[in-house]
Amino acid sequence: MAGRYDRNPFDEEEVNPFADGGARGKPSGQSKFGGGSFFNSTGSVPPATNSRLSPLPPEPADFYNPTAPVDIPLDSASDLKKKERELQAKEAELKRREQEVRRKEEAAARAGIVLEEKNWPPFFPIIHHDIANEIPIHLQKLQYVAFTTYLGLVCALLWNVIAVTTAWIKQGDAKIWFLALIYFISGVPGGYVLWYRPLYRAFRSESAMKFTWFFLFYLLHIGFCIFAAVAPPVVFRGKSLAGILPAVDLIGKHVLVGIFYFVGFGLFCLESVLSIWVIQQVYMYFRGSGKAAELKRDAARGALRAAI
Repeated sequence: MAGRYDRNPFDEEEVNPFADGGARGKPSGQSKFGGGSFFNSTGSVPPATNSRLSPLPPEPADFYNPTAPVDIPLDSASDLKKKERELQAKEAELKRREQEVRRKEEAAARAGIVLEEKNWPPFFPIIHHDIANEIPIHLQKLQYVAFTTYLGLVCALLWNVIAVTTAWIKQGDAKIWFLALIYFISGVPGGYVLWYRPLYRAFRSESAMKFTWFFLFYLLHIGFCIFAAVAPPVVFRGKSLAGILPAVDLIGKHVLVGIFYFVGFGLFCLESVLSIWVIQQVYMYFRGSGKAAELKRDAARGALRAAI
């Protein structure tokens, strides 16, 4: 009977493929060509010290998205503090200016003065004009149309100067040119002061007296536009105004001058029609808002004071 610790005859011999072939002998039945570990079907490879690889970190969800935002730090902490100080300085400056403007407005209000900053035209401000912020929204359209009639008067008078200049060159009469220039110089500021600014302030403050001032001078404006469109031979045979009568007279003598006068006639006609529509709309608002009754009460009260 074999011993308890005898070698198992059926156990395969473990061969280290990395061991030196001359260090230990081969078994008698084994071929001298072992073929290495790849061809050795009977040998076993010793286990590696760390057979498991560590897992890779997970990729972001938008790793393959080319349009995903990338957080790149642009400013350092010192830059952010510097910008914060600059913003605080600007904010303090703005607060100081607001307080200064508020003090001026309060002082003007106590004195009964309305501060109107010049803001129109933008390239060279000469008047205060802010319909969007000062006129009630239901009156802004009418105010814009009234402003269009004022600009139309400026264009008509300017074209009148050009047309009369051509007539002066062809006929050599300097008096009509000087009259056309006087119409322009007096009509442009006069229209603004006498009827456009009163309407602007009447819509802004709802003053019945300013409406009366507007009606009075706007009727004169309409009368002048109708007179200029006809241009009867009253002053220097009517050649100082580009109306229909001088246009018909000049078209047969000087075609270019006649055409210029016909254009002026069209401008004055358009100005007259648009101005008539404006005064109708303003009068309807004046009656419908109760300003007419308020004006009558004020007139009766004034007459009573004068009588007493």
